Amino acid sequence: MDIKTASSLHRLRLVSTPEAVSFLLLLVCSVLKRTTEFNAVPVMGAIHGLLFVLYVLFWLDSWNRTKWSFKTAALYFVLSVVPFGGFFADRKLRREAESAVIAARARQESVVKA
Repeated sequence: MDIKTASSLHRLRLVSTPEAVSFLLLLVCSVLKRTTEFNAVPVMGAIHGLLFVLYVLFWLDSWNRTKWSFKTAALYFVLSVVPFGGFFADRKLRREAESAVIAARARQESVVKA
């Protein structure tokens, strides 16, 4: 894995958890708006919208660089629109990055000839 691919996966990981948290907060704010006089939906909506756009941009970049299959790319996109999905995406991306680093080190040390 080259440095640009690793960077794109890292950026996607960095935005996946805050995007998931903002989505959950937006859901809570929506409920509070309808049950109380507290209305933070415009603010949380803007924050979540920005984080979601960043997630999609970083997802597209990662898909392009890693050459994921359509199924894998679709899974990461679906995880961005499901509550708690960003947490699972972060975990899967961490595992994928770690295994790619191990494979790159093995190739570098000529343990595996690929």
